[in-house]
Amino acid sequence: MIDRLMFKLTGIRQLMGKLVGLYVLQAFLVIGQSLFLSYFLVRLWRGHQVLAEWPWLAWFVGCYLARHALNWLASRWLDDYARQTVRQMRQSLLAKLFVLGPQVVQREGTGNMVTLALDGISQVEEYITLVFSKMINMMIAPILILIVTFYLDLTSGIVMVIVYPLIILFFIILGLAAQARADRQFETFQLLSNHFIDSLRGIDTLKYFGLSKPYSKSIYRSSENFRLSTMATLRIAMTSTFALDFFTTLSIAMMAVFLGFKLIDGEIGLFPALGILIMAPEYFLPLRNFANDYHATLNGKNSFQKIMAIINEPSPETSSAKLHSWSASDQLQIDQVAFQYGDDGAQLKPLSFTTRGYQKIGIIGMSGSGKTTLINLLSGFLPPRAGQFVVQDQAMSTMDESTWREQITYIPQSPYLFDDTLRNNIAFYTPDASDEQIQEAVKVVGLTDLVDELPEGLETMIGTGERALSGGQAQRIALARAFLDQSRKVMIFDEPTAHLDLETEISLKEAMLPLMKDHLVFFATHRLHWMRQMDYILVMDHGQLVEQGTYDELIANQGSFVKLVNQMKGGGTDA
Repeated sequence: MIDRLMFKLTGIRQLMGKLVGLYVLQAFLVIGQSLFLSYFLVRLWRGHQVLAEWPWLAWFVGCYLARHALNWLASRWLDDYARQTVRQMRQSLLAKLFVLGPQVVQREGTGNMVTLALDGISQVEEYITLVFSKMINMMIAPILILIVTFYLDLTSGIVMVIVYPLIILFFIILGLAAQARADRQFETFQLLSNHFIDSLRGIDTLKYFGLSKPYSKSIYRSSENFRLSTMATLRIAMTSTFALDFFTTLSIAMMAVFLGFKLIDGEIGLFPALGILIMAPEYFLPLRNFANDYHATLNGKNSFQKIMAIINEPSPETSSAKLHSWSASDQLQIDQVAFQYGDDGAQLKPLSFTTRGYQKIGIIGMSGSGKTTLINLLSGFLPPRAGQFVVQDQAMSTMDESTWREQITYIPQSPYLFDDTLRNNIAFYTPDASDEQIQEAVKVVGLTDLVDELPEGLETMIGTGERALSGGQAQRIALARAFLDQSRKVMIFDEPTAHLDLETEISLKEAMLPLMKDHLVFFATHRLHWMRQMDYILVMDHGQLVEQGTYDELIANQGSFVKLVNQMKGGGTDA
């Protein structure tokens, strides 16, 4: 029920100490309210007036109110602790994802990671709130009630001791079945999340090839599997809850019958019998509460384990090199760098090349040739399996170095647009940029027409649920961000025009090329017309660097680049 990693959470031991004290006091109050009520009823049974016995009733009411006040205080402590803990956990998760880079997202799936960072964190908060309150109370209240029961009647105490483990054993059997179902449900939910995100990403491609409707059946099957898995889990949960409630109620009824016979036979007095009978439901109540909330914590436990596994995952080796801002005299050497996704995944075979100063390096190849992997290695998102980088005469085992990242402008296929104004999106990396600088960036990247047609100009809200922008407009916003930050001299493009039509791409190209001046540029694409503007070209094929050189050299060699040109010319591209 409780993952051992829970005890490593910051401040958890102090919280548990306070909760133990509260629940011990609460257990005494439960016992007190039961005994005071029993004594009050016994006195009435013996013919005493209600007004004469009001102090006992007052003690009962006081214990009752104090008990629930302590319960409120314990819930308040747990809620505050859980809220603070999951806030720190979300920050740690996002920070670790940033350190681990795209590799962990590709491994776990984008949909799964988004769900984990949003719904998963909420489930962990509920898990922390429920599990500690129920577990601690279950370990304290029954023991103290049992001690008092033994004092009042030895035989009743023995009956309680025998019944309690039998109910727990039954609960364990049903709990294991529920745990297995919940695990399968969690796995199905992860698959559904990834499937849904992948479907959204590829909807344009599916529609282009006329596969959107047939593919909807796949989405239906995934959602149906999740529905069936959820219903199976709920059936187990409701069955176990009903069974546990039935057996605990039956046990209390048996205690009542047992005590009734002892009263008739004169083997026990009315006060101890009534006290034991009133305490019997309280004896089983922590177990019933635990069982009722057990199923609500299963997803939280799975999410907690997954989140902590990512947080505790070893960070990739980072470089300690201190690099200065890239200049025209600097050199970058890639020496036998290789990478592989997992033990049996796709791999990038050892490759080497050298670049100096301000150059535009084109990385060309078909889809799956290794372009993005090379880009991720150069960006520091992935650590190589072998080889090294030599930057500004400093050997580095990985490009995951803060002074390297600080001078990189990275533009992916689909730049992220924040739910904010167009102005703030453009000036995201340079929030102190003046209006004149932003207007100049808008003009340079060709966003003037967009700004003119927006109802509030630069103050128009864009992003999810706001003003929809085309892929070309999103790329221009990313370029405007790059234009405003002139301090970054290394530009890395990962298929920035892959989802654009050729007319939009050519228009965008006119805005992009001037921004590449006096920069070291790595430009990964499968569009051949970019290669004429590149100073040096790397030709990738099936994870291998098969050819490199200038455009004229590669054409003269009549090698892999020319072969690639001939393959792509059927698509209407112009080399």
